[in-house]
Amino acid sequence: MLKVWVMAMRPKTLSAALVPVGMGTILAYSDAVCHIPSVVATLFAAVFIQIGTNFANDYFDFKQGKDTKDRLGPTRATAAGLVSANTMKWAMIIAFSLSVLSGTYIMWRGGWPIVLIGILSIVFGLAYTGGPYPLGYNGLGDVFVLIFFGPVAVGGTYYVQALSVSPVILAWGCVPGLLATAILAINNLRDVDEDTKTGKRTLAVRFGTGFAKWEYVGCLAGALGLSIYLIQDISFLFLSIPAAILITRTFSWTGRDLNKVLGATGG
Repeated sequence: MLKVWVMAMRPKTLSAALVPVGMGTILAYSDAVCHIPSVVATLFAAVFIQIGTNFANDYFDFKQGKDTKDRLGPTRATAAGLVSANTMKWAMIIAFSLSVLSGTYIMWRGGWPIVLIGILSIVFGLAYTGGPYPLGYNGLGDVFVLIFFGPVAVGGTYYVQALSVSPVILAWGCVPGLLATAILAINNLRDVDEDTKTGKRTLAVRFGTGFAKWEYVGCLAGALGLSIYLIQDISFLFLSIPAAILITRTFSWTGRDLNKVLGATGG
C-alpha cells in the first residue's frame, strides 16, 4: 500500500515545489540574509502543498470522469481502483493541513504576505481541477503554474528570510516558473487526444499541438534568456544551448514517448 501512496504523491513533480524554494534560498544566502529555520519550514510547507495538489488532481479528475483507460500519463490511484475516492479526499485534506502546520512558523515570521500566499496556494491547488471552474480544464493552469511556481514561490521564500523582496528577486522567480510551465505544456501536448475526448480545454486543446510545442520552446527560451540577462555571463549560454536543442529535437515523438521529454525537462 505504501507503494501506491508514493505513486499517488507523484514524487517527480515535487521538484516543481523544491526548485523555487532552493532558488529563493540561494538568493537569500548570496545577500547574507539566509535564515535556516525559515528554509526548513518553507520546504515542508511547499512539499505538502504540492502533494495535496496531486491528491486533489487524482480525486477531482476521477470524480469528473477525466481519467480514462487511454491515459498516457502516470497511473492515477483513484481511477485505477487502488484507493477509494473518499480515502483520497481525506489524504488531500491531511496533506493541505500538514502544509498549514508546517507553515505556521513562517506565517508568524513573515506576517500577512506569507499568510496570503499560503491561503492562495491551497485555494488554487484545489481549484486546479476542482470547483465550478477548474483552472486546468479551462486553459488557465499555465498562468497559475507560471505565477505560483515562479515569482510567488521564489519571492515568498526570499521574503520570509530577508523580510523584504526586490524586483530582481521576482525576476529570478520567473525562471523556475517558465520551466514549470514548459513541463505543463509537454504534459498537455501528450494528453491532447484524451483531454479533447473528456472535455478538458487546455491550451493544447484550444489552440492545437503546434501552439503547445511553441509554448514549450518559448518557455525554455524565456527561462534561458532571462537567466543569461540576470547572470550577465554569456558563458552560461554555451552550457545551456546543447541541452535545450537535445530536448526540443524530441518533438517528432508523440503520445507516451513525451514522458521522456517531461523527464528531460524536469532534470
